[in-house]
Amino acid sequence: MTNQDFSTNPDSFAVPHEQLQLGLETVRFRLAEAARQAGRRPEEITLIGVSKSFSPAVAAAANRLGLADLGENRVQELLKKIDYCHEKGLNPNWHLIGTLQRNKVRYILGKTHLIHSVDTLSLLSEISRRSHRAGCVTDLLLQVNVAQESSKRGFSVEELPRAAEEALRLPGIKLHGLMTMAPLFADPENTRPIFDQARRLFRQLCEQVGKDNPLTVLSMGMSADFLQAVACGATHVRIGTAIFGQRL
Repeated sequence: MTNQDFSTNPDSFAVPHEQLQLGLETVRFRLAEAARQAGRRPEEITLIGVSKSFSPAVAAAANRLGLADLGENRVQELLKKIDYCHEKGLNPNWHLIGTLQRNKVRYILGKTHLIHSVDTLSLLSEISRRSHRAGCVTDLLLQVNVAQESSKRGFSVEELPRAAEEALRLPGIKLHGLMTMAPLFADPENTRPIFDQARRLFRQLCEQVGKDNPLTVLSMGMSADFLQAVACGATHVRIGTAIFGQRL
């Protein structure tokens, strides 16, 4: 059975419960140790479990094990898991961390705890327009391409101040901070300059928006580099493989 079989069988379970529990406990332990080494409190950091390509049953099991925050890359998969968990009486905090197309914004209004991947002014405007029309406020982050990788989306460092101004001006949305991704290095220590720059950008953004609009979220770090991200100030880390195992 592959991880994608949940398209026809959402109750399929491709990860043994013991393996899932061990993965979650191991990540929590490493996360707490990284926080303490950085002079931080472990509870300052939100662990987001990314169950991409695993079945809704796996996501539900992780939530039952105490993982309050779950993240997804794709809107369609996110919606299936939201519905499944709701039917089971589970209501995790759902994070959309992957690319969001403007024509799919309407499907997720009111269903996400936080959208991490707002990467263009046009997307920002679409979220605002639809949220304002629906009478809701959508919480979001601006994705910044600190490493300037052509394969990754996000605002450039130079575009970020204007994007923040727009986010503060537009109705129906609330800006909470930044999200970034580092390149996949053989040595994760090489991510530190990227994460350090993201932290500097976050601090600059905090100064730009002022005390009336406090920013609290710096989302960075995945399975391969979350220890370095925590050392550099991440408040939210997005962990998939280290919790759920390899995707098939």
